Amino acid sequence: MIPKKRYLLIALVAALAGTAWWLAPSVLEKGDALAPATVYTRSAETGGTEKPCPNEHPEWRQAQTIDGVSIDEALSCDPDNPYDIAAAVKGTNNVSMATLMQTRMAQDAVVKKDDLDHDGDPDVIDIKLEVVELNGASPDGEFLINTFDIAPGIRPGLWVFAPKSQGMALKNFFTMQANPILRAPSPTIRVEEGDKVTVTLENIHYLPHTIHLHGVDHPFMTAAGEDNDGMEEHAVFPGSSHTYEMKPRHAGTMLYHCHVQTAQHMMMGLSGIFVVEENKPNNWVQTFNIGAGQVRHPSVKVKEDYSREFDLLYQSLDKKLSAIIQNANDVRLIAKRMSREYNITESHENYFLLNGHSFPYTVRDGLIAAGENEKVKLRIANAQRSPMALHIHGHKVTVTATDGAERPEVARETRDVLDIAPAQRLDVDLLTVNDGLHSYGPGVWMFHDHASNGETTDGMEPGGNISLLGYQAYLDAQGMPKMHGEMLDVVFDKNYYAKNQPPWAQGDFTEMLGEPGRIAPNVLKLVAFGLASGAALGFLVYLIFTGYRRRQ
Repeated sequence: MIPKKRYLLIALVAALAGTAWWLAPSVLEKGDALAPATVYTRSAETGGTEKPCPNEHPEWRQAQTIDGVSIDEALSCDPDNPYDIAAAVKGTNNVSMATLMQTRMAQDAVVKKDDLDHDGDPDVIDIKLEVVELNGASPDGEFLINTFDIAPGIRPGLWVFAPKSQGMALKNFFTMQANPILRAPSPTIRVEEGDKVTVTLENIHYLPHTIHLHGVDHPFMTAAGEDNDGMEEHAVFPGSSHTYEMKPRHAGTMLYHCHVQTAQHMMMGLSGIFVVEENKPNNWVQTFNIGAGQVRHPSVKVKEDYSREFDLLYQSLDKKLSAIIQNANDVRLIAKRMSREYNITESHENYFLLNGHSFPYTVRDGLIAAGENEKVKLRIANAQRSPMALHIHGHKVTVTATDGAERPEVARETRDVLDIAPAQRLDVDLLTVNDGLHSYGPGVWMFHDHASNGETTDGMEPGGNISLLGYQAYLDAQGMPKMHGEMLDVVFDKNYYAKNQPPWAQGDFTEMLGEPGRIAPNVLKLVAFGLASGAALGFLVYLIFTGYRRRQ
């Protein structure tokens, strides 16, 4: 081939290649004036939707008396097992065997005895706790064991303190779901001023832990001269136990948590509310509030002043930290990844929990249900890593105590946003009196952290620690809000929080706000691209072939 002709062919190949590059289709085409069609993504087609209220035990909501223990009515969908409440009030050593068998608590989970001050209630309280793992990896296969969903389809790895239990950890033989007392959060513990209390940690877990009695009046050492403050240098190693002793002289809302590698272990879930009640005659307190939420057997002092009482424990989780126990069974690997490789200064809070759940599950058991013209006591604790700005719609509440210390009348604040630092506790009075200040009237009012990430579940909103204050007239027979049906149908779907469906694709707005599909291809452009790229390739092969023959 003569050089001139060869140069022309090279120029032609370059031009064709440039044309093909210009005509090459992209992964996503611009819509221009023609919008893509809507792709219909109904989550029900993939089996992701669940009932907003499973209504598994409607009889648990009723006011009732078990073994002489009066248990208040619960208006929410999923209240605690009333047999657990009876055992927590009377002591697992004092209830009937029939009652104990309706719980999963061991017979020595909470032992009550000896009326030392002769006022009609026990004053020696022995509590036994275990550390339990939820949603951890199973050594028997690629699945999680002791599962506990914090929201639809979401199972981060968790550790919790739990009452010493009996029987198997699973709900039954046909599921991997943890039994009901093995759940987040760690239970609220209640005792009375002046009680002689012991809390024994029986560490059945594979890592060392402690119990630090945060804000609770306790001596630095036990009577035997051993550690009594639960610090890291006195860790309780696997297979061991340790007993902490106290005789609290001051009533208030306190905290307890693990103080071994506190940054990691608290964010794994090892914290709970610890309440010291005022000493009153015949004051049988509900020592365990399993799952927190409504206190269905309030203390004598609380009954004098309030119609209802709720414990609200706020926590946060880092999904990177939680995943460590889901990706290994070897304790050495877990310890290495958690202690030496995980860096909390580079971490994120992805999941925000109220009483162990994120929205919409918070509506089931984190709902504050009340009637009109009531005075409700809230005990609020912030066990998450970041500060909170808790906002209650339609109401202004009054802060009566901070960190277990009663505020004088002149220092009490009435606010609709509560600033709560990490580890801080507030006692709050909520009035449902429709006076335009304390309440704007009956309804279903949202309450949530006004730091916006607290309203999300791994970035999806609504989620996080959002819950509702529901007036009784606005709740249905199952304890669910009457006015939120369409929204709850969307969010009670695992596909919503897996980010597999658009938030507002429902009803008349399905097509407008649904998933955009792809635009139909430009056929002429594709043909031109094929011809240009084919011709460029053909001429290139011809040039290579003729060049080879010429060298021969």
